[in-house]
This record gives sequence, structure tokens and C-alpha cells, in this order.
Amino acid sequence: MWEKAFSQVPGFNGNREPLRAQSLEELKEHLDYTHIRQCLLRPYFEEKDYPVVEARELLPSFEVDLHEYKNLPGFSMVVFDRPLNSFQEVFQYDALHAPTDWEMPQAAEYACQLEESVIATNVRTFLSRLPKRHHARFLEHFEGQDICGMDLYDELLPFLLELERAHVMAHDATGRFTLQGVYASLPSNLDSELKQFGLRIGKFKPGNNIMYECNRLFVYQFMMELYGFPIVSERRTSSAMFSIRLLRQNQRFIVRVLGQSDRTITTLMSRQADAPARIRRYPRVEKIALVRVNESQKETIELLEDQGFFVDSKNRVVILRVTYQQHEYNPKNVREDRALSVHRQEVVHPFTGRTIDALNIIQNVQNMILRLNDIVRGECRIPISYRRSEIIRSTESHEDRLKVLSMWLSKHMYRIVDYSDEYFAQVVKVLDGYLLAPDNYDVFSEHHELHQEVWGRFSHIQQARKVRILEELRWRRYRGQPVSYKEMLEIMTDILGDLKFEIVNYFDKLVAKVLIIGEDVAADAYLRRKYVEIKDDSLSPYGLEIRRLYHRLVALLDEFRSIRKSRTLGGAG
Repeated sequence: MWEKAFSQVPGFNGNREPLRAQSLEELKEHLDYTHIRQCLLRPYFEEKDYPVVEARELLPSFEVDLHEYKNLPGFSMVVFDRPLNSFQEVFQYDALHAPTDWEMPQAAEYACQLEESVIATNVRTFLSRLPKRHHARFLEHFEGQDICGMDLYDELLPFLLELERAHVMAHDATGRFTLQGVYASLPSNLDSELKQFGLRIGKFKPGNNIMYECNRLFVYQFMMELYGFPIVSERRTSSAMFSIRLLRQNQRFIVRVLGQSDRTITTLMSRQADAPARIRRYPRVEKIALVRVNESQKETIELLEDQGFFVDSKNRVVILRVTYQQHEYNPKNVREDRALSVHRQEVVHPFTGRTIDALNIIQNVQNMILRLNDIVRGECRIPISYRRSEIIRSTESHEDRLKVLSMWLSKHMYRIVDYSDEYFAQVVKVLDGYLLAPDNYDVFSEHHELHQEVWGRFSHIQQARKVRILEELRWRRYRGQPVSYKEMLEIMTDILGDLKFEIVNYFDKLVAKVLIIGEDVAADAYLRRKYVEIKDDSLSPYGLEIRRLYHRLVALLDEFRSIRKSRTLGGAG
């Protein structure tokens, strides 16, 4: 099937048809089809037991892949929307030259000093980096051919996948996109980028080693997720770091990488010049993978089947493209470690390239609740990484169930925080039914530490949902609707009153956010001027009630400060 992939896309059939891409966006579309065809579909049909990507793997925060599939393809590449200037470039690569590069008048006098044949030179350069076992087959296909031309890229790609380093595309002398280099080393100034980012968001301070060591992992993970990765291998790390460098130089580019562990084509692409400055700060992050549609999504499956979107209808496998949105770090936000969220999902038709973006393949809430049910019943058979050190392949034992529950709650924490009350009630019902079941008391006593770990994560989510409401109330909104000052203070003081007793399970970051939010409200200039800093006889009954609620808020904040102080001192002691 893979040979016929995208055969109905105008201008793309993999048969040496000249590429008409005039812009970076048009080239990206062509590369999407080529890379999906050769790097995802081909191994899916040729490799036995191809590991289809689980939907959860495309949801931030991304999980670390502990297994590398050596038999699957992997590559990295960079595309520049300009010609290369080899001496001035900030990375090393083996240059290839299109024949048109030497047809320009300014190069004519040097042409005789170069190899007699530019084409032969390109072939020799490529062979010098290609493992020897592939030389004969390569020469059979490309001896005497212009390997720089995009019309040969589809055929050349299997050999590019055998190279350890990146390949480079840019404009040739005529302004067309061509292959301009191979074996490129993308520079990764990780240490400098990490420290600069940590200083910028206030997690590091110059010379403060303790602060650095405590926050380093958080900063590292947040920074990497802004560019679409967890803390991963050098290939993907260098791609992310190189994109940061290119963004600072205001370059137009595509950086693309396929890992042998994540089986996902990740693209980092510069924004359009007319995009708002806050959006241009980060590249567009996009991932493409082969994903299995959950069997519970009956209507979605029927629609995809009817319109021919399945790559493999028996196994419900589709080509899914996910585009993400970056979020600035905000210490006042209960979801402060959310760097990335899903912006758009597109299912790609394997023949026409047509997309559907109205389906929810990876974020379906009901699917997540069904998965939670599978975990607590011991019916989950999907490999899950526990603390980046252990792969759990089933949940038959209670120990494994608790470990998987812990990781599931950790990964989906901030999605659950945003669930509606209806869906959250379903989560509570499932978890309470398992964690509080009398039949499980003896088992949980044997695994007390794991049981407490799961309870801790669950308690954190419950408290974070309340803090999330406080965040909204700070702007005088509740459940998406505007509220008055009186309503804001009533709801806020009720929540703080309940939360005060829930922080037996104490989470310092949440308490700190409660204090920040509460202090912001208490410092509201209009509220103080209109209702607090005037005499009682100047206030109406409505105003007096607002003042009473304000003083109650201040008293509750004092209690939270006392609790935090005692906890902090107790922890230090």
C-alpha cells in the first residue's frame, strides 16, 4: 500500500516529477508526503509488529522513550529559505552543489579548478558518508545523476536515512530548493540555553547553586517541551537547540527530526513574518505519526472508514498530524509547568492528502476515563514508563496498577484539572472505587509507599482544581461567566475555607499560588478604594457585605500564611 500513498495528490507521485514549491510552506507539504510515505508507511507495511504510536504519546507532557527501535528509520534535516554561504554558516556540513550553481557568471572563472563533473563530486561526497554495504546499490541508482534535485529526493531518502547526521536543503543559484549538504552537525549549546532560560523565568539566580540544582530538571523539561520534546537523545536535543539559534537570527527555516524511539516526525518551523511577535518567539511545533484510533470511538471509526482515511482499517491506524501551542511560563498559574498544549489535530488521507481536523483522536475525555477503568481493573496492556527507569507492560498485579496510576495521574494532571465537574466526578468514582475498596486494604498495606504516592497525586489534582477556580475568580469570572465583586469574594472565601482543611496533604506550590492569587485580590485598587478604605456610614448594606467578605478573605490568607510557615519550619527542622 505504501507505494501508492499520496498517488492522488496533484503534483506528487514519487515519480521524478519536478518540484514546483516556491515557498517554505509549499516545500513542507511536499516533504510531509515524502517523509510519511517513506519513513512511516513503508516501515509499517514492511516491518513485522511495527510499534504504532499510542495517542497518549502525542499529548504533552511527553514521555521519555526508553526503547530504541534500531530497525526503524531515523533522520534529522534542516531547510533554509535562502542560499547557503558555507564559510559563514554556524554549522558543519559536507557541501553538495547543484549544476546550476556553477552556471552563474561569477563562478565561471573558478569552474575549471573544480572537479570535472559536479555531479560526480556530489556522488563521491555522498558515498564518503554512506556505509560501505550500501555503495553498490547507491551507484546503481544514482551514478551520473544529479542527486541535489528534488525530483530524486524520494528515491534518495532511503540512503539519507542511513546517514548518521542531518541533511540540508536550501536555495540553489536559481532560487529553487535543492539538497545542498549532508552529514551536517547541528550545534547544541544546551548549557548556555538552559541557564539563560532559567534566569529569564526566575528559576535560577547567578551564583545560587542550590536554587540551580533544585530547579534544573524543571527548567530543562519546560524548555525542551516548548520545542516539542521531552529530555531526549542528542539528535532531537540538537534539533531543538539549533531552532532556537535560527529563531534569534530571524531566519526562515524548517528543522525536522524522526527518532527511532518515538516513531514520530517532529517539525519545528519558523512563523510567517506577519505573525504577532509573541507567536514568532517560538517555532511552530508539529508532529506526525501513525496512531491507532480507540475502539470506543464508534462514530469516528465509521466516518474514517467511510471516507477511506484508514491506513490499516483492521487495526484502525491513521496518519495523524498534531500542531501544538506554546505557553509562557507563569509562576502564578496553577498549571505553571504546562509548556505546550494541543492546538489542532488533523487526520491525513493516505491517498489524496486531504485532512479532517474536526475529530478528537488523542484528547477524547471518555477514552481517558475508559483507560483509567482498564488500569484499575488490571486490563491495561500498553507499555508505560515508570519514573524513566522501568517499563510496565501490564497491570495484572496491584503493584503495577499503582505504578501505572501514578504515572497516568502525573501525565494528565493538568488536563484533569480542566475537566468539567461531570467528567471529574467519573474520575473520582473510578479512583475511589479502587483506592478505598475494603478488599484491597491488605494489598495496599504491602505497597504503602506506592499507595500514598497515588493518593498524593490525586489530592494534588483535587486541590489544583480549586486553585484553578481561584485563578479565574481573580479576574471576576466563574465558570466562564462574569461575576460581581460580592460573588467573587463569596465563592473565593468558601473555596479557601474548604481548602484550608484539605491541605492536610500539603503541596507548597499550590499554597504559594493561593497566597499570590489572594494577595492580588486583596490589593485590588478599586475594591479597597470603594469598599474598604472608607467609613462604615458611607457604605450601603451591599457595600458592608463586600467589606465583611474582604476581611474574611484577609483572615483566611493569614491562616494560609501561618500554615505555610509552620510547614516550612517543620520541614527545615
